[in-house]
Amino acid sequence: MKLVKTDSQWVRSVEIPRTLLDDPKPDAAQTTPRESCEPMQKPNLDPTVIFELFRGAHATELLTAAVAHFNVFGQLAQRPLSQNDLRDNLGLKERPSVVLFTALKAFGLLAEDDQGVLSLTDLARDHLVPGAEFDVGNYVGLAAQSPNVLDMVERLKTNSPAGADSDSGAAFIYRDGMASAMEAEESARHFTMALAGRAKNVAPVLAENVPMSDANLLVDVGGGTGIYSFALLQKNPKLRAIIVDRPEVLRIAEELANEYGVADRTELLPGDMFADPLPTGADVVLLSNILHDWDVPECRQLIHRCAASLAPNGRLLIHDVFLNDKLDGPLPIALYSASLFYFTEGRAYSAAEYRNWLTEAGLTCDDLIPTLIHCGVLSASRR
Repeated sequence: MKLVKTDSQWVRSVEIPRTLLDDPKPDAAQTTPRESCEPMQKPNLDPTVIFELFRGAHATELLTAAVAHFNVFGQLAQRPLSQNDLRDNLGLKERPSVVLFTALKAFGLLAEDDQGVLSLTDLARDHLVPGAEFDVGNYVGLAAQSPNVLDMVERLKTNSPAGADSDSGAAFIYRDGMASAMEAEESARHFTMALAGRAKNVAPVLAENVPMSDANLLVDVGGGTGIYSFALLQKNPKLRAIIVDRPEVLRIAEELANEYGVADRTELLPGDMFADPLPTGADVVLLSNILHDWDVPECRQLIHRCAASLAPNGRLLIHDVFLNDKLDGPLPIALYSASLFYFTEGRAYSAAEYRNWLTEAGLTCDDLIPTLIHCGVLSASRR
Protein backbone atom coordinates (compact mmCIF):
# COMPACT_ATOMS: atom_id res chain seq x y z
CA MET A 1 0.00 0.00 0.00
CA LYS A 2 1.17 3.54 -0.61
CA LEU A 3 0.05 7.07 0.07
CA VAL A 4 -0.23 9.07 -3.13
CA LYS A 5 -0.56 12.70 -4.11
CA THR A 6 -1.73 14.10 -7.41
CA ASP A 7 0.47 17.20 -7.62
CA SER A 8 2.37 19.77 -5.60
CA GLN A 9 -0.85 21.63 -4.85
CA TRP A 10 -2.03 18.63 -2.86
CA VAL A 11 1.03 18.75 -0.61
CA ARG A 12 0.54 22.44 0.04
CA SER A 13 -3.13 22.07 0.96
CA VAL A 14 -2.98 18.92 3.09
CA GLU A 15 -0.76 18.14 6.03
CA ILE A 16 0.08 14.45 6.01
CA PRO A 17 1.07 13.30 9.50
CA ARG A 18 4.56 11.86 9.42
CA THR A 19 3.43 9.01 11.64
CA LEU A 20 1.08 7.87 8.90
CA LEU A 21 3.95 7.68 6.48
CA ASP A 22 6.90 6.29 8.38
CA ASP A 23 6.15 5.51 12.05
CA PRO A 24 6.77 1.84 12.84
CA LYS A 25 3.73 -0.12 13.95
CA PRO A 26 3.98 -2.14 17.16
CA ASP A 27 2.28 -5.11 15.57
CA ALA A 28 4.03 -6.32 12.45
CA ALA A 29 0.92 -8.23 11.41
CA GLN A 30 -0.81 -4.89 10.84
CA THR A 31 1.70 -3.81 8.21
CA THR A 32 2.30 -7.04 6.36
CA PRO A 33 -0.45 -8.06 3.90
CA ARG A 34 -1.78 -11.54 4.38
CA GLU A 35 -0.84 -13.97 1.67
CA SER A 36 -4.42 -15.20 1.66
CA CYS A 37 -7.60 -13.93 3.25
CA GLU A 38 -11.10 -15.33 3.41
CA PRO A 39 -13.50 -13.01 1.59
CA MET A 40 -15.99 -11.06 3.64
CA GLN A 41 -19.15 -13.01 4.36
CA LYS A 42 -22.72 -11.75 4.44
CA PRO A 43 -24.40 -11.92 7.87
CA ASN A 44 -26.56 -14.95 8.49
CA LEU A 45 -29.33 -12.74 9.86
CA ASP A 46 -30.43 -9.32 8.59
CA PRO A 47 -29.66 -6.72 11.31
CA THR A 48 -31.96 -4.06 9.82
CA VAL A 49 -34.48 -4.21 12.68
CA ILE A 50 -31.74 -3.34 15.18
CA PHE A 51 -30.99 -0.14 13.27
CA GLU A 52 -34.70 0.69 13.13
CA LEU A 53 -35.04 0.30 16.89
CA PHE A 54 -31.94 2.39 17.51
CA ARG A 55 -33.19 5.26 15.34
CA GLY A 56 -36.74 5.08 16.69
CA ALA A 57 -36.03 7.62 19.46
CA HIS A 58 -36.14 10.37 16.86
CA ALA A 59 -39.87 9.73 16.41
CA THR A 60 -40.50 10.96 19.96
CA GLU A 61 -38.26 13.98 19.46
CA LEU A 62 -39.84 15.11 16.19
CA LEU A 63 -43.44 14.44 17.24
CA THR A 64 -42.98 16.29 20.53
CA ALA A 65 -41.24 19.16 18.79
CA ALA A 66 -44.10 19.47 16.29
CA VAL A 67 -46.77 19.37 19.02
CA ALA A 68 -45.25 21.25 21.95
CA HIS A 69 -42.68 23.60 20.42
CA PHE A 70 -43.86 24.49 16.90
CA ASN A 71 -47.67 24.01 17.10
CA VAL A 72 -47.67 22.47 13.63
CA PHE A 73 -51.10 20.89 14.04
CA GLY A 74 -52.70 24.00 15.46
CA GLN A 75 -51.49 26.04 12.50
CA LEU A 76 -52.69 23.55 9.89
CA ALA A 77 -56.06 23.20 11.67
CA GLN A 78 -56.80 26.77 10.59
CA ARG A 79 -56.10 26.09 6.89
CA PRO A 80 -53.80 24.03 4.68
CA LEU A 81 -50.47 25.68 3.93
CA SER A 82 -47.79 25.25 1.32
CA GLN A 83 -44.52 23.83 2.59
CA ASN A 84 -42.87 27.20 2.10
CA ASP A 85 -45.58 29.05 4.03
CA LEU A 86 -45.55 26.58 6.91
CA ARG A 87 -41.76 26.65 6.98
CA ASP A 88 -41.79 30.44 7.18
CA ASN A 89 -44.44 30.40 9.92
CA LEU A 90 -42.28 28.02 11.97
CA GLY A 91 -39.11 30.04 11.37
CA LEU A 92 -37.29 27.06 9.86
CA LYS A 93 -34.82 26.83 7.01
CA GLU A 94 -35.29 24.36 4.18
CA ARG A 95 -33.23 21.43 5.48
CA PRO A 96 -34.86 21.18 8.95
CA SER A 97 -38.31 21.73 7.46
CA VAL A 98 -37.82 18.84 5.00
CA VAL A 99 -36.67 16.56 7.83
CA LEU A 100 -39.62 17.50 10.06
CA PHE A 101 -42.32 17.45 7.36
CA THR A 102 -41.05 14.17 5.88
CA ALA A 103 -41.27 12.52 9.30
CA LEU A 104 -44.76 13.87 9.97
CA LYS A 105 -45.95 12.60 6.59
CA ALA A 106 -44.35 9.22 7.29
CA PHE A 107 -46.13 9.15 10.69
CA GLY A 108 -49.45 9.48 8.84
CA LEU A 109 -50.16 12.89 10.40
CA LEU A 110 -49.68 15.22 7.40
CA ALA A 111 -50.81 14.85 3.80
CA GLU A 112 -49.42 16.69 0.77
CA ASP A 113 -51.23 17.31 -2.50
CA ASP A 114 -49.74 17.59 -5.98
CA GLN A 115 -49.17 21.33 -5.51
CA GLY A 116 -47.10 20.81 -2.37
CA VAL A 117 -49.84 21.98 0.00
CA LEU A 118 -49.82 20.34 3.44
CA SER A 119 -52.95 19.47 5.40
CA LEU A 120 -53.86 17.41 8.44
CA THR A 121 -54.86 13.79 8.15
CA ASP A 122 -57.98 12.63 10.00
CA LEU A 123 -55.77 11.07 12.68
CA ALA A 124 -54.00 14.35 13.36
CA ARG A 125 -57.21 16.39 13.23
CA ASP A 126 -58.93 14.14 15.77
CA HIS A 127 -56.06 13.76 18.21
CA LEU A 128 -53.43 16.51 17.83
CA VAL A 129 -55.34 19.75 17.25
CA PRO A 130 -55.32 21.78 20.47
CA GLY A 131 -58.78 21.78 22.08
CA ALA A 132 -60.17 18.92 19.98
CA GLU A 133 -62.43 16.52 21.87
CA PHE A 134 -59.90 13.68 21.75
CA ASP A 135 -56.74 15.81 21.77
CA VAL A 136 -53.72 13.98 23.21
CA GLY A 137 -51.27 16.79 22.62
CA ASN A 138 -50.79 17.47 26.33
CA TYR A 139 -49.84 13.82 26.81
CA VAL A 140 -47.22 14.09 24.06
CA GLY A 141 -46.14 17.36 25.66
CA LEU A 142 -45.01 15.54 28.78
CA ALA A 143 -41.72 15.03 26.94
CA ALA A 144 -41.44 18.68 25.88
CA GLN A 145 -38.66 19.52 28.34
CA SER A 146 -36.68 16.32 28.03
CA PRO A 147 -33.03 16.99 27.07
CA ASN A 148 -33.19 15.03 23.82
CA VAL A 149 -36.32 16.87 22.65
CA LEU A 150 -34.85 20.25 23.55
CA ASP A 151 -31.65 19.37 21.74
CA MET A 152 -33.56 18.37 18.59
CA VAL A 153 -35.60 21.58 18.77
CA GLU A 154 -32.35 23.54 18.95
CA ARG A 155 -31.00 21.69 15.93
CA LEU A 156 -34.22 22.42 14.00
CA LYS A 157 -34.13 26.11 14.89
CA THR A 158 -30.44 26.64 14.19
CA ASN A 159 -29.98 24.22 11.28
CA SER A 160 -26.59 23.21 12.70
CA PRO A 161 -25.28 19.76 13.68
CA ALA A 162 -24.60 18.77 17.26
CA GLY A 163 -21.11 19.77 18.37
CA ALA A 164 -20.56 22.28 15.58
CA ASP A 165 -19.96 25.10 18.05
CA SER A 166 -17.98 23.09 20.59
CA ASP A 167 -14.25 22.60 20.93
CA SER A 168 -14.56 18.91 19.97
CA GLY A 169 -16.33 19.75 16.72
CA ALA A 170 -19.00 17.99 14.72
CA ALA A 171 -18.85 14.22 14.49
CA PHE A 172 -18.48 12.34 11.18
CA ILE A 173 -17.98 15.33 8.86
CA TYR A 174 -15.10 17.59 7.82
CA ARG A 175 -14.72 20.59 5.59
CA ASP A 176 -12.35 23.53 5.62
CA GLY A 177 -13.17 26.05 8.36
CA MET A 178 -15.24 23.62 10.45
CA ALA A 179 -14.19 22.21 13.81
CA SER A 180 -14.37 18.45 13.31
CA ALA A 181 -13.85 15.41 15.51
CA MET A 182 -12.46 13.71 12.40
CA GLU A 183 -9.24 15.74 12.70
CA ALA A 184 -8.26 14.30 16.13
CA GLU A 185 -6.82 10.78 16.21
CA GLU A 186 -8.83 9.42 19.16
CA SER A 187 -12.23 10.79 18.15
CA ALA A 188 -11.67 10.02 14.46
CA ARG A 189 -10.92 6.39 15.35
CA HIS A 190 -13.96 6.18 17.64
CA PHE A 191 -16.47 7.48 15.10
CA THR A 192 -14.89 5.68 12.13
CA MET A 193 -14.89 2.30 13.86
CA ALA A 194 -18.46 2.85 15.04
CA LEU A 195 -19.50 3.02 11.39
CA ALA A 196 -17.43 -0.05 10.55
CA GLY A 197 -19.99 -2.32 12.19
CA ARG A 198 -22.62 -1.42 9.61
CA ALA A 199 -20.10 -1.54 6.78
CA LYS A 200 -19.03 -5.10 7.63
CA ASN A 201 -22.65 -6.23 7.25
CA VAL A 202 -23.42 -4.31 4.06
CA ALA A 203 -20.14 -4.39 2.11
CA PRO A 204 -20.30 -8.09 1.10
CA VAL A 205 -23.82 -7.54 -0.26
CA LEU A 206 -22.65 -4.50 -2.22
CA ALA A 207 -19.79 -6.50 -3.73
CA GLU A 208 -22.13 -9.34 -4.67
CA ASN A 209 -24.90 -7.18 -6.16
CA VAL A 210 -22.81 -4.69 -8.16
CA PRO A 211 -20.74 -6.30 -10.95
CA MET A 212 -17.31 -4.77 -11.42
CA SER A 213 -15.41 -7.36 -13.45
CA ASP A 214 -14.79 -4.86 -16.27
CA ALA A 215 -13.28 -2.20 -13.99
CA ASN A 216 -9.60 -1.63 -13.27
CA LEU A 217 -9.62 1.46 -11.04
CA LEU A 218 -12.06 2.23 -8.22
CA VAL A 219 -11.89 5.61 -6.45
CA ASP A 220 -13.67 5.54 -3.08
CA VAL A 221 -14.35 9.18 -2.15
CA GLY A 222 -14.76 9.65 1.59
CA GLY A 223 -14.00 5.95 1.89
CA GLY A 224 -13.49 5.91 5.67
CA THR A 225 -12.40 2.47 6.84
CA GLY A 226 -12.24 1.33 3.21
CA ILE A 227 -14.39 -1.72 4.01
CA TYR A 228 -16.66 -1.20 1.00
CA SER A 229 -13.64 -0.98 -1.28
CA PHE A 230 -12.02 -3.99 0.32
CA ALA A 231 -15.10 -6.15 -0.29
CA LEU A 232 -15.07 -5.08 -3.94
CA LEU A 233 -11.34 -5.80 -4.21
CA GLN A 234 -11.81 -9.28 -2.78
CA LYS A 235 -14.62 -9.93 -5.25
CA ASN A 236 -12.72 -8.54 -8.26
CA PRO A 237 -9.06 -9.68 -8.35
CA LYS A 238 -7.92 -7.33 -11.12
CA LEU A 239 -9.41 -4.24 -9.46
CA ARG A 240 -7.30 -1.70 -7.59
CA ALA A 241 -8.65 1.06 -5.34
CA ILE A 242 -7.72 4.56 -4.24
CA ILE A 243 -9.38 5.65 -0.99
CA VAL A 244 -9.74 9.39 -0.44
CA ASP A 245 -10.30 10.66 3.11
CA ARG A 246 -8.79 12.59 6.01
CA PRO A 247 -5.34 11.49 7.25
CA GLU A 248 -6.56 10.37 10.68
CA VAL A 249 -9.24 8.21 9.08
CA LEU A 250 -6.81 6.65 6.61
CA ARG A 251 -4.73 5.29 9.49
CA ILE A 252 -7.62 2.89 10.13
CA ALA A 253 -8.04 2.07 6.45
CA GLU A 254 -4.35 1.16 6.31
CA GLU A 255 -4.76 -1.32 9.16
CA LEU A 256 -7.88 -2.90 7.68
CA ALA A 257 -6.42 -3.18 4.18
CA ASN A 258 -3.76 -5.44 5.65
CA GLU A 259 -6.32 -7.34 7.70
CA TYR A 260 -8.41 -8.07 4.60
CA GLY A 261 -5.41 -8.97 2.46
CA VAL A 262 -5.80 -6.24 -0.18
CA ALA A 263 -3.07 -3.77 0.82
CA ASP A 264 -1.09 -4.46 -2.36
CA ARG A 265 -4.01 -3.15 -4.46
CA THR A 266 -4.94 -0.23 -2.22
CA GLU A 267 -3.68 3.36 -2.31
CA LEU A 268 -4.51 5.97 0.33
CA LEU A 269 -4.97 9.59 -0.68
CA PRO A 270 -5.29 12.11 2.19
CA GLY A 271 -7.17 15.30 1.49
CA ASP A 272 -10.35 17.36 1.30
CA MET A 273 -12.81 15.85 -1.18
CA PHE A 274 -14.40 19.26 -1.78
CA ALA A 275 -11.20 21.18 -2.47
CA ASP A 276 -8.33 18.91 -3.50
CA PRO A 277 -7.91 17.24 -6.91
CA LEU A 278 -9.54 13.83 -7.22
CA PRO A 279 -7.78 11.02 -9.10
CA THR A 280 -8.78 11.02 -12.76
CA GLY A 281 -9.50 8.18 -15.14
CA ALA A 282 -11.54 6.12 -12.67
CA ASP A 283 -13.63 3.30 -14.07
CA VAL A 284 -15.80 3.52 -10.96
CA VAL A 285 -16.19 6.28 -8.37
CA LEU A 286 -17.93 5.20 -5.16
CA LEU A 287 -19.78 7.54 -2.80
CA SER A 288 -20.89 5.18 -0.05
CA ASN A 289 -22.96 6.80 2.71
CA ILE A 290 -21.27 10.15 2.01
CA LEU A 291 -23.79 12.47 0.38
CA HIS A 292 -26.31 12.11 3.20
CA ASP A 293 -23.84 14.01 5.42
CA TRP A 294 -24.13 17.19 3.34
CA ASP A 295 -26.68 19.78 2.28
CA VAL A 296 -27.90 20.13 -1.30
CA PRO A 297 -25.21 22.54 -2.60
CA GLU A 298 -22.39 20.31 -1.32
CA CYS A 299 -24.06 17.19 -2.77
CA ARG A 300 -24.33 18.77 -6.18
CA GLN A 301 -20.73 20.02 -6.00
CA LEU A 302 -19.35 16.62 -5.03
CA ILE A 303 -21.35 14.78 -7.69
CA HIS A 304 -20.05 17.18 -10.36
CA ARG A 305 -16.46 16.73 -9.13
CA CYS A 306 -16.76 12.94 -9.16
CA ALA A 307 -18.43 12.88 -12.56
CA ALA A 308 -15.62 14.99 -14.02
CA SER A 309 -13.03 12.49 -12.73
CA LEU A 310 -14.54 9.50 -14.52
CA ALA A 311 -12.97 7.78 -17.49
CA PRO A 312 -15.10 7.49 -20.66
CA ASN A 313 -17.90 5.01 -19.91
CA GLY A 314 -17.02 5.22 -16.22
CA ARG A 315 -19.64 4.81 -13.51
CA LEU A 316 -20.48 6.86 -10.43
CA LEU A 317 -22.09 4.76 -7.69
CA ILE A 318 -24.17 6.39 -4.96
CA HIS A 319 -24.56 3.82 -2.19
CA ASP A 320 -26.95 5.23 0.38
CA VAL A 321 -30.46 5.16 1.80
CA PHE A 322 -33.31 6.60 -0.29
CA LEU A 323 -36.48 8.41 0.71
CA ASN A 324 -39.60 8.01 -1.40
CA ASP A 325 -39.64 10.45 -4.29
CA LYS A 326 -42.58 12.28 -2.64
CA LEU A 327 -40.55 12.67 0.59
CA ASP A 328 -43.25 10.95 2.65
CA GLY A 329 -41.32 7.92 3.93
CA PRO A 330 -40.48 5.13 4.36
CA LEU A 331 -40.69 5.67 8.11
CA PRO A 332 -37.31 4.05 8.96
CA ILE A 333 -35.55 6.29 6.44
CA ALA A 334 -37.43 9.37 7.65
CA LEU A 335 -36.14 8.66 11.17
CA TYR A 336 -32.63 7.97 9.92
CA SER A 337 -32.85 11.30 8.10
CA ALA A 338 -33.48 12.93 11.48
CA SER A 339 -30.35 11.26 12.85
CA LEU A 340 -28.31 12.47 9.88
CA PHE A 341 -29.74 15.95 10.32
CA TYR A 342 -28.81 15.94 14.01
CA PHE A 343 -25.19 14.83 13.57
CA THR A 344 -24.25 16.24 10.16
CA GLU A 345 -25.06 18.99 7.68
CA GLY A 346 -27.18 16.62 5.58
CA ARG A 347 -30.26 14.43 5.55
CA ALA A 348 -31.59 11.48 3.60
CA TYR A 349 -32.45 12.18 -0.04
CA SER A 350 -34.73 10.56 -2.57
CA ALA A 351 -33.63 8.72 -5.70
CA ALA A 352 -35.38 11.48 -7.68
CA GLU A 353 -33.18 14.14 -6.07
CA TYR A 354 -30.03 12.16 -6.79
CA ARG A 355 -31.10 11.49 -10.39
CA ASN A 356 -31.61 15.21 -10.98
CA TRP A 357 -28.09 16.00 -9.73
CA LEU A 358 -26.53 13.14 -11.69
CA THR A 359 -28.27 14.27 -14.86
CA GLU A 360 -27.05 17.84 -14.25
CA ALA A 361 -23.52 16.41 -14.10
CA GLY A 362 -23.93 14.86 -17.55
CA LEU A 363 -24.47 11.25 -16.43
CA THR A 364 -27.10 8.70 -17.42
CA CYS A 365 -28.81 6.94 -14.51
CA ASP A 366 -29.48 3.23 -14.17
CA ASP A 367 -31.89 1.32 -11.94
CA LEU A 368 -31.59 1.28 -8.16
CA ILE A 369 -30.03 -1.93 -6.76
CA PRO A 370 -30.79 -2.82 -3.11
CA THR A 371 -28.06 -3.93 -0.71
CA LEU A 372 -28.78 -4.19 3.06
CA ILE A 373 -29.96 -2.13 6.07
CA HIS A 374 -32.18 0.06 3.86
CA CYS A 375 -29.25 0.89 1.54
CA GLY A 376 -29.12 0.65 -2.22
CA VAL A 377 -26.89 1.61 -5.15
CA LEU A 378 -27.86 4.18 -7.75
CA SER A 379 -25.45 3.92 -10.67
CA ALA A 380 -24.90 6.57 -13.33
CA SER A 381 -22.59 6.36 -16.33
CA ARG A 382 -20.66 8.75 -18.55
CA ARG A 383 -21.77 7.69 -22.02
